[in-house]
Amino acid sequence: MSRDERWTALLDLLADRGRLEVDEAALALQVSTATIRRDLDRLAEQRMLTRTRGGAVAHGVSYELPLRYRTARHASQKQRIGKAAASMVEAGEVVGLTGGTTTTEVARALALRGDLASDGGHGAPRQPVLTVVTNALNIANELVIRPQIKIVVTGGVARPQSYELTGPLAGGVLREITLDTAVLGIDALDPEQGAYAHHEDEASINRQLAERAHRVIVAADSSKIGRRAFARICDIETVDALVTDQEISAEAVGRFKEAGVAVTTV
Repeated sequence: MSRDERWTALLDLLADRGRLEVDEAALALQVSTATIRRDLDRLAEQRMLTRTRGGAVAHGVSYELPLRYRTARHASQKQRIGKAAASMVEAGEVVGLTGGTTTTEVARALALRGDLASDGGHGAPRQPVLTVVTNALNIANELVIRPQIKIVVTGGVARPQSYELTGPLAGGVLREITLDTAVLGIDALDPEQGAYAHHEDEASINRQLAERAHRVIVAADSSKIGRRAFARICDIETVDALVTDQEISAEAVGRFKEAGVAVTTV
């Protein structure tokens, strides 16, 4: 197991449990306690956890892993969710994509859709057949090379945790546009309270994307379901559809449907 894989696994365990002891982490990862202590010290230096005498605790209630550490979590589920959410988008639409690992998979699936690959005819340059508006630098970077997709990037201040642009500059762009569909990546989704993000600035931009859209799709793996985070993005009434994996409980599916949310499981 590489160092990055260990760090991701440690942060996963800490996110699930809130507190982690050196001995239990060493047993779970099948490495020495000395290795775990060094790893926890390095992660503490990056302000990603708080060291304790026997291990570590998560930072506060709003626990957020940087995007580079979240990429491997529930990877296969996120790929399936991304493909399913992308299939709901029609050619010619203007689509808003928030940042996040699952929405990144949505972007990748959109880029690979054959029906969106127009060549312009008679040797003419390809014409964009889809417009994507995003505040996520990594998504813009992946899609900008796709001639069939027109990319609109909001302004704003970049957050290194998520590669998302936030703040008044991002909001200024969003106030001037209209979206057909917004696909939201979220940190938590409650069938009564709605969608949440860990960071208030990201929640604000995601809320504005949702407000500018005719249809709102939440793309999230089942580990986010039934939870709440620090900052609310929108009420559940704003959400039209949820795309998630098959680990979601039947009870949760029923509650979302009662709230008027169409649920797709993959």
